[in-house]
Amino acid sequence: MRISFVLNPVSRRLSRASWILASIILLAWEVPSQTLKKVDAFDLPGPPGKRFDYLTIDYTHGYLLSAHLAAGLLYVIDLKTNKLVKAIPDVPGVEGVEYASDVNKIYTSNWLENKIGVIDLDQMRVVKKLPTEAKPDGSTYAQPFHRLYVSDERGRAVAVVDVREDKIVNTIHFASETGMPQYDPVARKVYVNLQDQNMFAVIDPATDNIVGRYPVVDCKGNHGMALDPENHRAFLQCEGNNIMTVFDLDAHKPIAHLPTASGGDVVKFDPGLKRIYVACSSGAISVFQEDDANHFHKIEDFPVQRKVHSLAVDVRTHRVYAPEEQEDGRPVSRMVVYEAVVK
Repeated sequence: MRISFVLNPVSRRLSRASWILASIILLAWEVPSQTLKKVDAFDLPGPPGKRFDYLTIDYTHGYLLSAHLAAGLLYVIDLKTNKLVKAIPDVPGVEGVEYASDVNKIYTSNWLENKIGVIDLDQMRVVKKLPTEAKPDGSTYAQPFHRLYVSDERGRAVAVVDVREDKIVNTIHFASETGMPQYDPVARKVYVNLQDQNMFAVIDPATDNIVGRYPVVDCKGNHGMALDPENHRAFLQCEGNNIMTVFDLDAHKPIAHLPTASGGDVVKFDPGLKRIYVACSSGAISVFQEDDANHFHKIEDFPVQRKVHSLAVDVRTHRVYAPEEQEDGRPVSRMVVYEAVVK
């Protein structure tokens, strides 16, 4: 039996409008991410709902090193299997984490005790602690100089550690809280964000002298940083106004300001895909493309759980790792793995 419906003109107009609206909603629902695809997630042993912080990758052993700040744990994760190798304790308030391959040690910035922890990776335990200024935070390793640079954020300083002796050999003071430092292996310089002053400072690791300070103009509260050493560019996350600023390391000035989702913190660069990732605690990873050294554009705000403010990028596989402390408001302790979508 065939059933026919006859619609009057008004009904036809309403039906057509409803169909168009439904089609738009369906298309928006079905559009896949342009940058990332979730491929794995696994729980971590720390208490759920507690804040994570920085991650880094030890390419020598194929480990992901993840700081679980509020749990006082450092996770060592096998990147091949996504299995936990060890949860190292005795790192209270751990924020920054850096691996020095030439001495096979991990250095942690332990905020709650204002110390730098030294972890022997063969023993997988803390073997020494170095007292430092207030709130040690992000860190970077200048391997040719055997020097670790640790931001003492609230101490308005950068601590310099000689990893051959595991001794603080210098403390460089600034008139500003310090953000993330980064070592540039091409220029052989260390860069530091001076986030209270909206300035970008340059340190010569051969002497530990400050050799430059430059304004970042419209970038307010520059805290996070990543580098593209090949193209002489720094990527600064401006926490005060939710902008990712591209800074020309030769001309010493910003050349682009691009909007991020709110709550941007950690910045990472994938040199193979020429992508910049910014972890934003409002519930997104803002993703940008480097078209060339002078041109950049935003691809998308990839949705993630709220309070995700840190991430790491494996430059060999292009995978992105981001820890979660909640899932739709429910406390968790979890690492999520994303594959890069390449079209």
